[in-house]
Amino acid sequence: MDRLKQQMDFIMEVDKLKKITRQTYLSDGSRKENDAEHSWHLALMCALLCEYAKEPIDVKKTMMMVLIHDIIEIDAGDTYAYDMKGNATKREREEKAADRLFHLLPGDQAEDVRKLWEEFEAAKTPEAKFAQTLDKVQPVLLNQASGGKSWTEHEVKRSQIMKRNEHTPDGSQVLWKYAREIINKNVEKGMIKADE
Repeated sequence: MDRLKQQMDFIMEVDKLKKITRQTYLSDGSRKENDAEHSWHLALMCALLCEYAKEPIDVKKTMMMVLIHDIIEIDAGDTYAYDMKGNATKREREEKAADRLFHLLPGDQAEDVRKLWEEFEAAKTPEAKFAQTLDKVQPVLLNQASGGKSWTEHEVKRSQIMKRNEHTPDGSQVLWKYAREIINKNVEKGMIKADE
């Protein structure tokens, strides 16, 4: 029962993910998405779009990876992609959060989930590369659908998006091409600032 209690305690703790607000709006622009919605969306994308992975992937493992990748934000908070100051301390905050949150689980599961999170962060395996691609493409899709709401709100430049996505093709050239076309169209529309 101790094992089950630890698992249930972790499950209840990660319910807090529903309260972590991201900077990307829902497709209808009505509000910003939360981390739980984002993770679910990536898992669904993984299941449906896995055929576009650059290399063969373990789909179940990749789905688990995207489901747990932002759990650390319960303690560390969401750091906006283009927040230079926040990104300077991000890794330290996230490591501390991972130490606390993943260790709520029984030892074997804590180790497995921590390894999976570290694998996502390192982005070296086919699964992690594809998970990272999904994590970068999904906000592009939502920004497109919401009329570029987050991009215009933060005055995001094309160069910022391209820098952030320099490794996105590593997981899927097909999905990156699709996202890049959206980015280019939104530069033309003025939703993304063109670089001067």
